[in-house]
Amino acid sequence: QLQLVESGGGLVQPGGSLRLSCAASGFTLGYYAIGWFRQAPGKEREGVSCISSSGGSTNYADSVKGRFTISRDNVKNTVYLQMNSLKPEDTAVYYCAAGAYGLGPAQYGYWGQGTQVTVSS
Repeated sequence: QLQLVESGGGLVQPGGSLRLSCAASGFTLGYYAIGWFRQAPGKEREGVSCISSSGGSTNYADSVKGRFTISRDNVKNTVYLQMNSLKPEDTAVYYCAAGAYGLGPAQYGYWGQGTQVTVSS
């Protein structure tokens, strides 16, 4: 069964850090580009970052550039999103997805269930 599972979310104070993980089972993650997306209440799902299948290319939304770093370990079948200098506006459910490289949700066919990130004092 093909599955993506996110972990690492939680409650953090402004300025803090979290590292999200996206683990794959049932398929080889290394064949796919991976994207991280987020959706806040009442807002559309937006692309946060993506990484190519080899890890050689990455892209970030302007709102997270310089604060978030995406990486992947194809041996562990896992992709990571290191989030630093978190702001209250980063609060959302974060999803990882497997598909074609880019920040558009339509480019991805496989999605995880999401992990909640809350940035609050």
